Order: sequence, then C-alpha cells, then structure tokens
Amino acid sequence: MLGHLPRCDSREGLKASARTPELRACSFVALTLDDVGSVDGEVLGLSSKHVTANKPSFAPINSYRSRPGKVVRVLSGDMVTPNMTIELLSAWDDEYNGVVVEPTRLPSSANSFASALRTSLSCWKSKGKKGIWLKLLEEQANLVPIAIQQGFMYHHAEAGYVMLTYWIPDEPCPLPPGPSHQIGIAGFVINDQKQILVVKEKCSCLCAGIWKLPTGYINKSEELFSGAVREVKEETGIETRFLELVAFRHVHQVAFEKSDLLFVCMLRPLSLEIKIDANEIQEAKWASVEELLLQEFYKEDEMSKKVIEICLEAYQKNYNGFCAHKLISKFDGKLSYLYYKCVDIK
Repeated sequence: MLGHLPRCDSREGLKASARTPELRACSFVALTLDDVGSVDGEVLGLSSKHVTANKPSFAPINSYRSRPGKVVRVLSGDMVTPNMTIELLSAWDDEYNGVVVEPTRLPSSANSFASALRTSLSCWKSKGKKGIWLKLLEEQANLVPIAIQQGFMYHHAEAGYVMLTYWIPDEPCPLPPGPSHQIGIAGFVINDQKQILVVKEKCSCLCAGIWKLPTGYINKSEELFSGAVREVKEETGIETRFLELVAFRHVHQVAFEKSDLLFVCMLRPLSLEIKIDANEIQEAKWASVEELLLQEFYKEDEMSKKVIEICLEAYQKNYNGFCAHKLISKFDGKLSYLYYKCVDIK
C-alpha cells in the first residue's frame, strides 16, 4: 500500500497539485511491494527514511516483476518531472538462492546498464539473494568497468566472454573459484615387438631433444580417453584404441600459476606407419624400452621413469589400471564415464 500519496486523475492534475504549498511540504513513504517484501526505498538504493517531495529523490511506486521484462517505476521527487521507468536486468534464480543474469538481454548503452545494475542489486539485496553471476560477452566489454565499480569481481574468462561475480551477504563468500587446473594426457602405445611409440617435441622447452610419450591437452567437453587417442593420431598418424587409464600426475604452479593433471592412457595400436605433424613434432619412431630408459633424462627424472615402469607392468598384466565405464547420473540424467579398476565388482 502507498501511504499519504495524493491521488490525481491525470498527469496535468498531478503537476498542478505539485505547485501547491501543501504538497511541496509533504513527504512520501516508499512503497511496500507484496512480491518483494518490505522494500522501504532499498530498490533504488535509498534509505528507509521518508522521501521529501521538494527534494530530487525518488521512491518506487509501482510493480516489480521477478522474471524477464521486470521493471521498477519511480516518480520524480519534485512531482514535475515525468514518471521514470528503470528496467531490472533480466535474470533467473539459481538453486543456491543466487541470481544468474541473462547476457543476451543486457541494456545496449553503458548508462542504461549502470542504472539497471544498481537498481537490480538493491532489489536482489532486499529479496535476500546471495551470489550474483554476470556474464559479459566480448562485444559488451565496455560494461566490465561499470560492473567492477559496483563491486563485481572477476571469476574467469574464455574466448568470447568474461564472468564476474558479486556476493551480497556480509559474510565470507562460498562461491566456487574459477577454473584451477589444466588437463593433459599422455599416450602409452606399445606394439607386438614391445616397441614404444615415442616423439621428440618441436619446441625449446625442457623436454626438447628427448624421446618421450606423445602428450597434449584435452579439448573442452572431451573425454580423457578420446583426447589420448586424438593426440596420438594428430602427432604421429597412428590409429589407436583405448585400453586403460594407467596413472595420473598432479602438480601445482605450472602455466599461469594453475595446477596441472596429466592422465597416462594405455592405447593399443591399430596401425604402424608413422606420419608426423611437422608443426608440433620433430621426429617420431618405435623405440625399444632400453633405448627409451637409457636416456639421461629418464635416469635423472624419477617420475617420468616411474610412469614408464608402471605402463610396462600394465602391459605385462602385472598391474590393473582404470577402465572407463558408461553410467548415467541421477542428478542430471547425463551420460558420463566412471573410471575404476578393470576387475569384476560384485
């Protein structure tokens, strides 16, 4: 309900009333909206005090809708300026009482975005919302400084967008951090002559000039075993089939201070003719175990030597790695792979 607000049948009548001494001296109480709770001016970032008519302040007097197209309508405090409508940002609630802003429906101008963002934050605060997720597309880069000024923080960025977050409650923020790991794979391919497929990287890194297993990074939404098969094919031209996940290594503070996971997959060769990718690989060949391990690098690097030893034990059936098993999760109904030892589980 609205208390003590003069009723006028038309905008002209309202303007005329605003010129009377009685109206200029009166004060207005901010609306209490049924679907927002007790707003008391918070929607527009005002205090819960009365809004005096002869001051350039605003108080919400109309509706707020919680779905796309939501608006807050405000009335100029001097009663002469026409009504003003501020649209809230289109967004939806997440399952943690947070808000996810719809990036494709943001205001096109920086000024409109700034006003809608301020108003939306005040509204979300009044409704007890917690974490706000704001995704800005590449073409909306000019809006990033505005969000930062309002208190948003960088979460992560990818080609085409940046994600920002805002934690409303005055308590430690429990929102999950941005991506912390990069995921690599290595392919252990051994033929019937017990020769291992090895490559020399075409780079100036620490492993330059060293015969090693083919390695690389998995693509977005790519399975571990698929990434291993793909990398071996790309680098050496050898077709393979995944057998088992033999081991994985976890190390920290690698590229851009991120952690790194390297999964070692045993693959069965389906072809033998090598055709290297000259852009990535200097050389590739089938090498004996002795030739591989007699390199100075493997004598000095305990981890790399241990990886080859584990792979050989798996090849000789003295060790069981992890197989990939298709399962469907009840939580999202999606197909995924669970990796566990290749033995019968009762």
